[in-house]
Amino acid sequence: MRILTLALGGCLKAPPVQFGLTEDTGGHITYILGAAFALAARSDVQHVEIVTRLIDDPMLGDVYARQHELIGEKLAIRRIDSGNRAYLSKEANAADRPAFTAALIDYLAQCPVRPDVIHAHFADAAEVAIAVRERLGIPFVFTGHSMGIDKLSCTDRPCPGIERRIALETQAVRAADAIIASSRDEAERQLMCYPGADAARIHCVPPGASLDEDRAASSARARRLVAPFLRDADKPMLLAIARPVTKKNLAGLVDLYAADPLLRERANLVIVAGLRDAPDSGEAEQRGVIADLIDRLDRHDLYGRMALPKRHERADIASLYAMARETSGVFVNPAFTEPYGLTLTEAAFHGVPVVATAHGGPADIVAALGHGVVADPRQPGSFAAAIRALLDDPARWAAASAAGQCNAGRLDWHAYADRFVAIARGLRDVPVAAARFERLLLCDIDNTLTGCRDGAAELCQWLGQRPQIGFGIATGRSLQEAQRLLSEWRYPDPAVMVTSVGSEVYWRAGGRLIADRDFAAAIDAGWDADGIREVAARVAGLVMQPPVEQRRHKLSWFADADAAARLRLAMTAAGLRVRVIHSHGNLLDVVPHGAGKGAAMRWIVDRMALPLERVHAAGDSGNDLDMLEQCPNAILVANHSRELRDLAQRKGIFVARRPHAGGIVDAMRLSSSGAQVSC
Repeated sequence: MRILTLALGGCLKAPPVQFGLTEDTGGHITYILGAAFALAARSDVQHVEIVTRLIDDPMLGDVYARQHELIGEKLAIRRIDSGNRAYLSKEANAADRPAFTAALIDYLAQCPVRPDVIHAHFADAAEVAIAVRERLGIPFVFTGHSMGIDKLSCTDRPCPGIERRIALETQAVRAADAIIASSRDEAERQLMCYPGADAARIHCVPPGASLDEDRAASSARARRLVAPFLRDADKPMLLAIARPVTKKNLAGLVDLYAADPLLRERANLVIVAGLRDAPDSGEAEQRGVIADLIDRLDRHDLYGRMALPKRHERADIASLYAMARETSGVFVNPAFTEPYGLTLTEAAFHGVPVVATAHGGPADIVAALGHGVVADPRQPGSFAAAIRALLDDPARWAAASAAGQCNAGRLDWHAYADRFVAIARGLRDVPVAAARFERLLLCDIDNTLTGCRDGAAELCQWLGQRPQIGFGIATGRSLQEAQRLLSEWRYPDPAVMVTSVGSEVYWRAGGRLIADRDFAAAIDAGWDADGIREVAARVAGLVMQPPVEQRRHKLSWFADADAAARLRLAMTAAGLRVRVIHSHGNLLDVVPHGAGKGAAMRWIVDRMALPLERVHAAGDSGNDLDMLEQCPNAILVANHSRELRDLAQRKGIFVARRPHAGGIVDAMRLSSSGAQVSC
């Protein structure tokens, strides 16, 4: 496979990389280079080429004027000359884009071997990739990094050019052959705000951790950097590293620090906000953010307590992390929303605990690494309290520090490359007619397919030896989460996927998934999401699950069994025909009356022209109940929940002696032998 990575900013060069070279760089360049090196290291990838603009500007150095720069055995940077070699603002870049696109197409048309896939970073690169695909037929993957609709929702300031940006992003979301997002929030909430967004083309693939960090870095450089600002540099450091843009809420961080006397007395605040020559340098948004920070430094009289260095090198960043660790400090990300947050993985790598925004990707990172907490920056007092809680509890601080260093390796660029290659291969697969299976095995995921590695491997082997048996899943999870778990547990690609508690159906066509829009239309009749929310708001004991858990045809709360019963009665009294599904003790989902895993199963077998008697369904919890009740070959794994105890007593239900996937294998073997499958 040959991969072309397209990033139009132009400020890319071989490592050691000066991250933060302009206001448009930072974590995005870490992402681009980290992914490129991991992809180039694979034996099934022949070449990776990062394509960007050629820039000839004495202020940046002559490296950006080199047309070709080899940075690895199979990795290079290709700079395309559009005819305008100046470093351009965003607005000027847009005007130059047609010339860049034409020059890139000319270059690719002359290549003896063309790339198999283009990975377009940001919507401007996607616009170029669309033109390349139209001319040369090369599919493209889109990664947006920071989406305009979310940015617009986070500020009351004017956002010049935001309408054009959102239009470009909408075009990219509609046109991309596949979309890679970094977090669940980006994949399942942010991107789905765009008209034409299709969950079947969106993949959640977390990036790896830091690219070139030195865990043994000395704090000496950092101490020299902050010495002109701080009276007592040995106080715990509150460290923030972010681009100077409004949504990062750096001014809000200064305000909450200044408003908390204990925090002001206990710790120093160090903010690294890009590079500047003067307060009035950079683009308008950067100038506004820097002006706000300087104003607050003076207004709150934070001299001697707050550092705002003008310039830094990459080595300074590693040193700042080291100093934050040495002083028992905390890394803070107070953004109104954060698509992902690579700096949080860097902090983990260096053993610095974090307090991060609860909005966006940081929740995924902190949950995976266990190196801190998330809090709502829109509640400054609570955010400050979360910081103090870490500073005031040495044992908790030490546990978070150790967890970060231990777990940072979980965010691995090689795992990212595995998923990317699998997605890219699927774009080249030719869709084929749906296979005709003799039987269908439809399985829940959590605690049914997962839970035992040996059992999972045994089931995969059993399925691999029986291509006549179709494999499908029926899960309460979203499509992206289901795909992630199946990949982690090394299951084969399902022929059909029922997700979101039976409210969505997806069919496999070659390497791609296609949403069943007929099913969505069928269950939409009578669905009144607003009415359901209004009724639920009057029922005691319900706590709405986060926005990322809500779907077009699924609304979700946390609730106990009594609250679930009250909601059922309330829905009936209101004349709302819905299914109320309670599972796992505290999960409550409301889906259309015609939805649910059982209804989806019947829809699937009807479309497959497969008798229901040839379907086997396996599950373990309450949200599997309707599917198991309606399936004549139902399988209850041994670890099934108490919610299914009555079902286990029914005739015709196979109650496995082994838990998880091993129990499914036992049931399927018995069925294949011709024996009666029953309890």
